[in-house]
Amino acid sequence: MSEQSLVMKALTDVTLKRRSFLKWSAALSGTAALSGGLSRKLGPAPSEFARAAASEGEWITAACWHNCGGQRCLLKAQVVDGVVKKVKTDDTHPDSIELPQIRGCARGRAQAQHVFGADRLKYPMKRKNWAPGGGKKELRGRDEWERISWDEALDLIADELKRIIDTYGNEGILEVGSTLGGVFTLLGGAVRPWGTTSWGTWYYTGDIVGLGDGLTNTTHNDRIELQKSNLIVIWGGNPAWSAQGNNMKYFLDAKRAGAKFIFIDPFYNDSAMILADEWFPVRPATDHALALGMAYTLITEDDPVNNPLIDWDFLNRCCIGFDADHMPEGADPKDNFKDYVLGTYDGQPKTPEWAAEICGLTPKQIRYLARTIGSTPKVSLLTAWAPARVNDADSWPHMFMTLGAMTGHIGKSGSCTGVSCWERSADGGPFLIGAGGAGNPRVQNENAIRTQINNGELWNAVLTGQYTAGYNDVRNVNIQAIIHDGSSGLNQKVGMTKGIEAHRKVEFVLSINLFLNTNSKYSDIVLPATTQWERYGYLKGNRDHLIWARQITEPLFEAKDDSWIAAELAKRLGLDADLVAGLPLQQQIFNQLAGAWVLKDNGVDRENLLTITAEDIAEMGVEGEPQEGRITLQEFKEQGIYVVPRKDGDNFGYIALKDFRDDPEANPRKTESGLMEIYCPAQQKMIHDFGFTEVDPIPTYNRPREGYEDTFEDWENKVKGEYPFQLFTIHYRRRSHSIFDNVPWLREAFPQEFIMNPLDAEALGLKHGDIAKISSRHGTVIRPVFITERIRPGVVTLGEGAWAEIDEETGIDRAGATNTLNGAYTTGQGHQGWNSCNVKIERYGGPDALEQDYLWEQRIPIKEA
Repeated sequence: MSEQSLVMKALTDVTLKRRSFLKWSAALSGTAALSGGLSRKLGPAPSEFARAAASEGEWITAACWHNCGGQRCLLKAQVVDGVVKKVKTDDTHPDSIELPQIRGCARGRAQAQHVFGADRLKYPMKRKNWAPGGGKKELRGRDEWERISWDEALDLIADELKRIIDTYGNEGILEVGSTLGGVFTLLGGAVRPWGTTSWGTWYYTGDIVGLGDGLTNTTHNDRIELQKSNLIVIWGGNPAWSAQGNNMKYFLDAKRAGAKFIFIDPFYNDSAMILADEWFPVRPATDHALALGMAYTLITEDDPVNNPLIDWDFLNRCCIGFDADHMPEGADPKDNFKDYVLGTYDGQPKTPEWAAEICGLTPKQIRYLARTIGSTPKVSLLTAWAPARVNDADSWPHMFMTLGAMTGHIGKSGSCTGVSCWERSADGGPFLIGAGGAGNPRVQNENAIRTQINNGELWNAVLTGQYTAGYNDVRNVNIQAIIHDGSSGLNQKVGMTKGIEAHRKVEFVLSINLFLNTNSKYSDIVLPATTQWERYGYLKGNRDHLIWARQITEPLFEAKDDSWIAAELAKRLGLDADLVAGLPLQQQIFNQLAGAWVLKDNGVDRENLLTITAEDIAEMGVEGEPQEGRITLQEFKEQGIYVVPRKDGDNFGYIALKDFRDDPEANPRKTESGLMEIYCPAQQKMIHDFGFTEVDPIPTYNRPREGYEDTFEDWENKVKGEYPFQLFTIHYRRRSHSIFDNVPWLREAFPQEFIMNPLDAEALGLKHGDIAKISSRHGTVIRPVFITERIRPGVVTLGEGAWAEIDEETGIDRAGATNTLNGAYTTGQGHQGWNSCNVKIERYGGPDALEQDYLWEQRIPIKEA
């Protein structure tokens, strides 16, 4: 019997308690000896793996495919007879500024524990008390599971979809995901969610006012240019946790080159600990007020000759709406930004004293920030998306752009203004390398419904039967099926308490997943999908590199690829299964490889990345033509990565918006005026048309729901209310959003702790390690307390993405899922306000009142005898 067969037999035939699982997983992944992994020994490998341990096997490039915000990093798995023995990261070349290694983080290095987890879904299952039409719907989330065959599962799903469409129409189905998208398109469509997620309000506002969204349109300089900055401001960002890729190396390169760092954040986070020269602990959801106080200082203290703080040349040439002399034709001159800041017409100057009352910094600190940013020659003014994930923060990106425009830190070497986060953190600009297209035909149906419901009212629409389709346009809907295909929507959207209620209302819930995550737990039928390690291949990269990951193991248990599931379901629904499935994955990967390109040294022209021979094509068993390229296919296969070398003065540098600054008429922004619009009627109209709230055409301050002001029962007299603390949610080290939260190693290494200031803890009688009960207007969680002076008083934080564990009797979430606390508000452009949430805190008990979650029983739905 092969080593892989022994592993599969062991995982299938035994009931794995945590200790047993750790022994098996140590054998599977070898991560007890993993570089950068946990140092604690996890027990000896079972004797069946002795032969595998004696062989070198093959190091294969392995996918690390999650939506983590990292730099798309390189993993290598040592595979011996189908068994993953060890995992490592990039050692394909020496590390340098010019040619950096693309190193994986703790999450990536624990990937084997994820893929080979004892809690993987092994076969299709249905809820014991489910029947067509819903059965005992109230038992979703706590029912027992029964194993069924693939044929039975697919037949049941097809029958339910037909029944629901026949009874309620296509609007009776809500698809929260995309892997069955082709099926539903051909079937006549389904209701789909809409609204920004990670971007917050940058998704729409960033582009419409003339800056960018920070991902598809970057306005921060590249990593080489970053090293030329005198000052780098990171406003509401923590790349060391939220991305964990090479971005921190790039920031360190800039620090070593002499850049000073300022962090503006409620939390003195790990990135600040490494980089910051100064920290300004602003309150969550008050960034806009702070920026207005800084703008007031710039306006009132600027002296073009003796104290130049404002770049009037840039404002006058490249912007519209800053003052009365530069308003668009037809606009009221009184509606300009400068007069708003000075309070000329509304009677409220936005002084540092006014801003300080809201944001929590002192007036002296606010003036210092304005003077420092305004007087420093080369500043990279960078923000992450977090400050825009606030209720009613639609004008925040507008304000941030205005601050950068006032100080002129746009379009110059060493200077930029924009979003620096997620996979584009610390390295802006167009890609230097990329893969070709997969070549799949597009699935289309002109007659398919296109109903969309905003994330902020999604679950409420299921419960009430109504949703907002636009301004003054409320429509009816009757959703009776929820399909989770490739998302973690229940756990990751605001208002999870209502989401669970909605899941227990409808007649059918389906989940396709790797595990019994929150989606699957509240479903009727679950289908086991394969991971990228079990598929033929995967291509992914970033600005300066491309990775080709290959198959590591055969599909585990009865898991199937998403495309196979979609095609089999299409057959049962009488649809074109071949169109739904697309090309064979081998052909898709070949097409991407054959179409892979890299910029030539001139920085303009492209060439093929790969030389592909007829023998290569025959070996892959695909259709294609031989071609010439920079490196051979076999070299790329062996290395698994190609990195474009960089150096100062090469032709790959990127100074964001330089062409626009030099000649705005010849290089206009995508706005009505072609300029950066500090006065932007299009922004105002967009928000109005969504039908939720209103904004002004200039970036005025909008008081956020569940912001700092809402912690008071009486704001004017400063009387605190029932929920006196501000909670903001952070990307956490042990997870990529909700992915990896079930991995015991990562749970042990990075506990899900509730972070608060010692002054607040002392006032509440809480000690480090005690269990706190945290309640909002929407739900309650309990979590161990981590007390630190690194967070400002009155503010608390909790990592987003924990898998909810709701006690059915009390309604308390033991896991600390932040969307138990976050309420669903329809706000502005339909974004989700995770960082504006008011809570109250009580002592729940001592450390023994809640077992550490790495010791919890894993979600293995059916225990084998």
